Amino acid sequence: MTATRLNSVQEYYFSKKLREVAAMLAAGKPVINMGIGSPDLPAHPKVIAALQDSISHPKVHQYQSYQGIPELRKAIADFYKKHYQVNAEPNSEILPLMGSKEGIMHISLAFLNPGDKVLIPNPGYPTYESVTRLVEAVPVFYNLKPSNQWQPDLNALDQMDLSGVKLMWVNYPHMPTGARAQRETFEQLIPWAKKKGILLINDNPYSFVLTDRPQSMLSVPGAMEVGMELNSLSKSFNMAGWRVGMVLGNAANIGSVLKVKSNMDSGMFLGIQMGAIAALNAKDSWFQQLNDVYSQRRKLVFKLADLLNTDYDIHSCGLFVWAKLRDPSKSAVELIEEILQKHHVFITPGSIFGTQGEGYIRFSLCVKAEQISKAIERISKK
Repeated sequence: MTATRLNSVQEYYFSKKLREVAAMLAAGKPVINMGIGSPDLPAHPKVIAALQDSISHPKVHQYQSYQGIPELRKAIADFYKKHYQVNAEPNSEILPLMGSKEGIMHISLAFLNPGDKVLIPNPGYPTYESVTRLVEAVPVFYNLKPSNQWQPDLNALDQMDLSGVKLMWVNYPHMPTGARAQRETFEQLIPWAKKKGILLINDNPYSFVLTDRPQSMLSVPGAMEVGMELNSLSKSFNMAGWRVGMVLGNAANIGSVLKVKSNMDSGMFLGIQMGAIAALNAKDSWFQQLNDVYSQRRKLVFKLADLLNTDYDIHSCGLFVWAKLRDPSKSAVELIEEILQKHHVFITPGSIFGTQGEGYIRFSLCVKAEQISKAIERISKK
């Protein structure tokens, strides 16, 4: 008999849907997967070289520190200083993670008791809700709206019953909408969270993808006192499968997360850590090179979005295009299922990100331009 906590969650949408897509491919149906944000471009050559060189290191096969090697923590600190103007102490305010998704669970286990409430964006990353439920806390959704540029509305938050709320998730640049990080949002949220006694967590894996200037919540004065930030090498460095992330915060909060982490793994493989250091030291031209590719792909996705009779924000950022259906007669789930079965193109329905996502669809930019053009061709023949 399984634990009762499993009754509160479902298998992750993409876990199920990608199995279906794989079965279609195995059956000879040439599905173009525009649903998931798994970067298809290679990692930086220096990352690969660092991994290869690490194999001859005398300690490569040994357990590694739960805190990551000092060189990796220093590289993260230097990266945050250079790109975000954030000063973080490598030994006490930085903790490398096996992907930022791991951090969502670690933070939740470290700070939430059963029955505690958690503010979760709607629409938002589904893992915030599922992890909240798995630790037997209570999700409380706050609505994000296009009329407010998908930013939290503090007036609306103040009208909610916030008794028992212990933690709040924010995610800027925002997934799935592509809303940009706004410093004003952080400047308002930080004193608000301090006043309410709420731990504020910004999940920040998209800050270099099609943005003019990367931003961190921790660059705002007072942020370290009331908040933490997750980040990841998955999106900005094409290292999703490597599972390298990080969490930054004050020493006390990092120490609490380390208590959980040190009981759940035995350290990150040294070669991956060496590759991460090489990635973090990449020149700015690396990000420009990636964004040139994503910009070209996005132009094609805009054409596809037009073909499907949707509205979208040409100034959004991140790895996705978030598009609103103009025709309300068909739900997003119905539309994407029709497109998948008829045209063999998989697009994500916005409703999996919350009720505020109903009526929207999401396209991934992790698809080669030729494949996007092929999708346009297929759907044009309808």
